Amino acid sequence: MKKLNLQLFAMALFLSVALTGQPWKPAGDHILTRWAEQVNPQNPLPEYPRPILVRDQWQNLNGLWDYAILPKGAGLPGKFEGKILVPFAVESSLSGVQKNVGQTKELWYQRDFTIPSSWKEKRILLNFGAVDWKADVWINDIKIGSHQGGYTAFSFDITPFLGKSVQKLTVRVWDPTDKGFQPRGKQVEDPRGIWYTAVTGIWQTVWIEAVGENYITQVKSIPDIDNKTLTVTSTPSERRPGDLVEVKILDHGKVVGTGKSAAGEEVLVSLSEQKLWSPESPFLYDLEIALIRNGKPLDLVKSYTGMRKISAKRDANGIVRMQLNNHDYFQFGPLDQGWWPDGLYTAPTDEALLYDIKKTKDFGFNMIRKHVKVEPARWYYHCDKEGILVWQDMPSGDVSPQWQQRNYFNGKELERSQESEENFRAEWKAIIDQHISYPSIVTWVPFNEAWGQFKTAEISAWSKQIDPSRLINSASGGNFYPVGDIMDIHNYPAPDLAMYDGKRVCVLGEYGGIGLPVESHLWVKDRNWGYVQYKTSEEATNAYIDLAEKLKVLIPRGFSAAVYTQTTDVEMEINGLMTYDRKVIKLEEGRIAKVNREVCNSLK
Repeated sequence: MKKLNLQLFAMALFLSVALTGQPWKPAGDHILTRWAEQVNPQNPLPEYPRPILVRDQWQNLNGLWDYAILPKGAGLPGKFEGKILVPFAVESSLSGVQKNVGQTKELWYQRDFTIPSSWKEKRILLNFGAVDWKADVWINDIKIGSHQGGYTAFSFDITPFLGKSVQKLTVRVWDPTDKGFQPRGKQVEDPRGIWYTAVTGIWQTVWIEAVGENYITQVKSIPDIDNKTLTVTSTPSERRPGDLVEVKILDHGKVVGTGKSAAGEEVLVSLSEQKLWSPESPFLYDLEIALIRNGKPLDLVKSYTGMRKISAKRDANGIVRMQLNNHDYFQFGPLDQGWWPDGLYTAPTDEALLYDIKKTKDFGFNMIRKHVKVEPARWYYHCDKEGILVWQDMPSGDVSPQWQQRNYFNGKELERSQESEENFRAEWKAIIDQHISYPSIVTWVPFNEAWGQFKTAEISAWSKQIDPSRLINSASGGNFYPVGDIMDIHNYPAPDLAMYDGKRVCVLGEYGGIGLPVESHLWVKDRNWGYVQYKTSEEATNAYIDLAEKLKVLIPRGFSAAVYTQTTDVEMEINGLMTYDRKVIKLEEGRIAKVNREVCNSLK
């Protein structure tokens, strides 16, 4: 297999030189994952990027684009510096560039593409999975629109701007990283400690697709297992009188529920014999959604859903417990930051993206806390398919590490500027709206550890208003207010029920941080750290089990969920269960899985 991967890598390198006149290869000298060898520069990440809303007619635009880095405001580039591999951020190794941009410069992209002849009578949409942070887009030298937000998808109808043959696509990106007022997660211009390398530019798939005169822009599916119904809202590009939406629910190809509505209205579909989704049985129904005019389909999309319920209820001992499908359910998982040594924010392949999720289940966990980052749509699809619960953080921003250190746990909220608050609200709402249909997501986390925490009560209530179907964890380990569904404390390294709220679910949002450096698998040779450090896998595993046993004692006393730090090493942090390159399982997997399953089954 290793030999085959090297042969494929060599073939891809040859094709890159032959077709572009310039070789592509990973840049820099940092460690790489084994999947880096599988990246094909002519067709990186070829899978359909949005499984929750699928169309058959689409074309991937990933690959080698021209790029230039120019001073901010310099205008369209007269010439380009070389090739960049989209969709990998310019600072990443897999981009083939690995250059810093910063707030004083702009990153420009350009490529040509053609429209399939079979799409002649169709409207053409240009889709971006995510671009960090501000993107301006031109088609054939005509500026067609802009987008702000590094974690959300956006689209343009480019039909009016297309030429007769080859089309030219140009994108300008500006990202102030930690010098701006936008959500950015753990990105900084000067990486250190728990703060990591900047991510600038296109970092998720770019694609075009063909649609009809009127088409579906979004699908929202909300299950109600108590009433055995599914509510589906599909948003049309325009609402015209007489246009209808028809929804079919399928179980392995067999239609088990149907419903219709006027376009843009909710479709309520009954499921008399529902199959519930859970980590133990992640059953998914297929959906077919048609937008119809005069009896003929204008647009047909495929989707899926899982029938599950997340809620909270007081148990016989008076403790408010998380429930899944109306049963007490202890949620236990790792803090997952979703970084890659070769792709930074972007996994090198879809197989790599899936690997972390499967390995998390192998470790015996039933949940993942996605930490101050939003993943590509396929990550949530894999969570839905594999069966793992997700707590989704809002990427933090508008706060320096120095501010965070001065104001952590002192009850002080950040006074955000109007620009900062508008950026936060726009992106957080878009994140919830775009991810509301994934059954794996059960909790929204607006704030982490007081990083940029502001108007906590208002933001919590507003988040619940956007999505009443999930729990709100107002501030994981942050400044505490009696709002939201969850009180979340952090304690390193050992679990400790240091605070308790009898009116809400109480969780241990972070603990652990067992560090174990593994030579030849480190991001840097020095400055590595963990909350506690050990020298051997056996020592680290013993320490992990000791913490898990302490956690088990605290569950009957009040904890309803816990998050262990963390899935993998990340840059200078060496407290992962795996190395940053995913080549070494650092702790003894069998022993870890056994005790983890015991924790997960504590309330059953």
